[in-house]
Amino acid sequence: MKRSSGEHVFDFFNVIMLCCIIAVSFYPMLYVLNSSISDPDQLLRSRSLMLLPEGFQLEAYKYVFQNPKIYNGYLNTLFYVLVGTLVNLLMTAFAAYALSRMDLFGRKTFMQLITFTMFFGGGMIPSFLLIQNLGLVDTRLAMIIPGAISTFYFLIMKTSFESIPISLIESAKLDGAHDFLILFRIVLPLSKSILAVMSLYYAVDHWNDYVGPMLYLRSQELYPIQIVMRDILISSSTESMGAGVDTGFAIGENIKYATIIISTLPIMLVYPFIQKFFVQGALIGAVKQ
Repeated sequence: MKRSSGEHVFDFFNVIMLCCIIAVSFYPMLYVLNSSISDPDQLLRSRSLMLLPEGFQLEAYKYVFQNPKIYNGYLNTLFYVLVGTLVNLLMTAFAAYALSRMDLFGRKTFMQLITFTMFFGGGMIPSFLLIQNLGLVDTRLAMIIPGAISTFYFLIMKTSFESIPISLIESAKLDGAHDFLILFRIVLPLSKSILAVMSLYYAVDHWNDYVGPMLYLRSQELYPIQIVMRDILISSSTESMGAGVDTGFAIGENIKYATIIISTLPIMLVYPFIQKFFVQGALIGAVKQ
């Protein structure tokens, strides 16, 4: 089919707009990467867009990896991401499966109460007082339990479960299967796409969580990488990198950028492996069939 001139003009401007969006999104990361490996003195004097590194050095990464706080922060973050995401998926799947069944008693009332929490919340202070009264302050559970279920992600997963033919579930019940068996042997295997998307969403939320650790954690041994990175970024020198390191303010700027790269790169590398599930899972969960 021959395309009209208007369609070609639309495609041209559409490509231009998308290229601009890509450039705007990609440039900050390129700037941070180039700054982390640039010569410290040239970096301080530079007023350019930093499309290419100003000189070259890897001392900033050397100092970062010599800091034991970085390793401890990574280990804590990996724990919060892995355990937290597993708890998130289990709790969300349980709730989504139960409320996706039309024969659940009080289903409409439960849905109204859950949806209400999307628009109204207690706020920061009541949430902190609740966690404090539960004895979870300065514990790893404070990073996992409060956000065990996201209402928005729950609604997406529930909609996905509702798209599964009810005849499969009824047949399983006729064969004597109980709800846990139906969930783990039928529903979840048919929902791999939405589970991959939910895993990504929850994992990114845990990895980037900053307010939670700031509120609930007191011991540095429990700090995730985001809080460790904050301690480095707010310092104008490398004193926060450990005793005995005195490299001056210049290399301290490189260290700040190197820390940003190290803290964000792992989660960026995960995305390509589940990208093929992303669009499919998001559409399945967003459109009721």
